[in-house]
Amino acid sequence: MSNFLMKITTWIKTHLKGKQLILLLSLMVGVFTALAALVLKNLIELIAHLLTHGFDITHINWLYLVYPAIGVLLSAIFIRYIVRDDIGHGVTKILFAISRRRGRIKAHNCWSSVIASSITIGFGGSVGAESPIVLTGSAIGSSLGRIFRVDQKTLMLLIGCGAAGAIAGIFKAPFAGLLFTLEVLMLDLTMSHLVPLLVSCVTASILTFAISGFDSMFVCRNVEEFRIAYVWPVIVLGIACGLVSLYFTKVTNAIETLFRKIRGMYTKWVIGGVILSTLVFFFPMLYGEGYGTINNLLNGNPADLLNNSPFYGTNMLLVILGCVILFKAVASTVTTSAGGCGGLFAPSLFLGCITGFLFASLWNMWGLISPMPATISCLLGMAAVMAAVMHAPLTSIFLIAEITGGYDLLVPLMLVTVISYITINIFERHSIYSMRLAQKGELVTHHKDQAILTLMSLDSVIDRYCMRIAPDMTLGDMVHLLAKEKENTFPVVDGADNLRGLINLADIRKVLFRQELYNVFTAEQLMQDAPDIISINTPMTHVMASFEKFGTDVLPVVDENARFVGIIHKTALFEAYRQTLVDFSEE
Repeated sequence: MSNFLMKITTWIKTHLKGKQLILLLSLMVGVFTALAALVLKNLIELIAHLLTHGFDITHINWLYLVYPAIGVLLSAIFIRYIVRDDIGHGVTKILFAISRRRGRIKAHNCWSSVIASSITIGFGGSVGAESPIVLTGSAIGSSLGRIFRVDQKTLMLLIGCGAAGAIAGIFKAPFAGLLFTLEVLMLDLTMSHLVPLLVSCVTASILTFAISGFDSMFVCRNVEEFRIAYVWPVIVLGIACGLVSLYFTKVTNAIETLFRKIRGMYTKWVIGGVILSTLVFFFPMLYGEGYGTINNLLNGNPADLLNNSPFYGTNMLLVILGCVILFKAVASTVTTSAGGCGGLFAPSLFLGCITGFLFASLWNMWGLISPMPATISCLLGMAAVMAAVMHAPLTSIFLIAEITGGYDLLVPLMLVTVISYITINIFERHSIYSMRLAQKGELVTHHKDQAILTLMSLDSVIDRYCMRIAPDMTLGDMVHLLAKEKENTFPVVDGADNLRGLINLADIRKVLFRQELYNVFTAEQLMQDAPDIISINTPMTHVMASFEKFGTDVLPVVDENARFVGIIHKTALFEAYRQTLVDFSEE
């Protein structure tokens, strides 16, 4: 940090205390995040315009076989050789930073995600810019917090402010930004914390409005009033969107798992680039974020979806849309798995809009009950799929209402999102963002006990300097050695650091004071098997469950190679829990 910057931060910290400093920082986060969102959005539009503005919509364009693969390659090279860090899965990285309670996101994320995602999406990568800008906003909050040397809890709050400001700025939707932080990032906040979040959201929204105008992201014309007769199709649509979201989630996880088994950046790029470019060539609406497709459907121009495609001028629109629903998950996942940078926010909106349109078309074609307006169905589908994929119904409801000006649809939005959310919850408990951390036990949730255990560090409660007993040590030597120790349980460890068992003084009390047996018994003969052995990577929730299950006071810990590390005392674990609870709950 330069001397000039240090003087500024010192002066500010001297004149502003506590909540005043937090409010100033949240305001700064909102400003910087909104500017970053505007830069990213304009970069994407500029690159896409330069590459595709001369295309003849009535003919296929062979460059679709080239652009997406080139964009992914350029992004992969930029990430590997310039950034030299993993910047994928932006929201998941934020969740990890919060769950590990460090609240630290690397400073390069303030700009690296903007560059990488603009290249990826501008060249046709089938992903969204929202997750990268959320990571950028959170990195801005984290960096400002470190510059002003705030405590860790405030640091996590500033991360939330960055994420909220990013959503509010890029969508011009302050309520959605606030709810995104509460639902998706799952920060446990008090009322006093809501004010900084609101400051960031409102600041980012106002600045975006001032620079880019008050037009909504999606323009909806001639939206009909919602009628009670639409309730039945809305219920069926909610179930359909929940199933589509489940398909999207499962396919995404399956493809990511397959790509993790492939070694070599260029091998991944070749495989992913070929798949992505082929899909974009046959279905050009998969190019980029897909917001043009959404606007066409919302404004009654579905025929324009076949522009530039081999199917231009045909009557196969519904079949093509069905194929797009099936292939969108593939296109989005191979984009990021092959080396591109982007998120799944926009794909969920895109997928929901197409699902809603296809549903309304089929419903009306078959003459079921009462007709369903296509525009309303598209809006409801966007909210339903996003709610199910992200497990964030409130965010989805207010986002669709804010970005379309469709507040008249609040009731059906609530209905369809709840049904979709319930549908996917039957099969999948976690969102597409959090399931990776949930599998490792590293996810902070609104469940207070589990959140406290997740925030705790296993390493901090391990007694690495406990007394170790050799397997061949005699009872007499053990008595002399343990006479000064206060503990009752000791690990038996051989010369290669292999755990052989545990000795509990209560179990050997009958022979402990019989001197005639001091040279008869060895530690190996007196030890018992450990009730459970904890791996160094075991989540704290599992450690606590193990103590409760086996009713023991001590558990041994081993590393990844099964070498003995130390022991955990139940009393030390509870003391750490109480201290973390105090830190977690204080204002």
